[in-house]
Amino acid sequence: MPRVKRGVQHLKKRRTLRALAKGYRWTRKSNMRQARTAVLKAGADALRGRREKKSDYRSLWQVRINAAARANGMTYSTFMSALKKKGIALDRKVLAQLATDYPKVFAELVNTVK
Repeated sequence: MPRVKRGVQHLKKRRTLRALAKGYRWTRKSNMRQARTAVLKAGADALRGRREKKSDYRSLWQVRINAAARANGMTYSTFMSALKKKGIALDRKVLAQLATDYPKVFAELVNTVK
């Protein structure tokens, strides 16, 4: 069986790992063992951050809707339950956008569900 030399693949793997670890501090950018763990942890943190972003935006929308609803004499929970009872199917993103950009339209919506 002939000998297989894998120098090209090995160098390519190291090169891509070094590119992913570019900008890291100390030996995490150059030492392959530390760079590998740093890149794996960075990927895990990035995934968690993408998941958390959705939760953060939802809570931001809730705060904005609550502030606008209270300005019109209603609380968030009563406003949302009244919307459901009336059958108005607007999600929190749209409601928050209405509350911040179009307060008159939001006030009309609050008066509709009162």
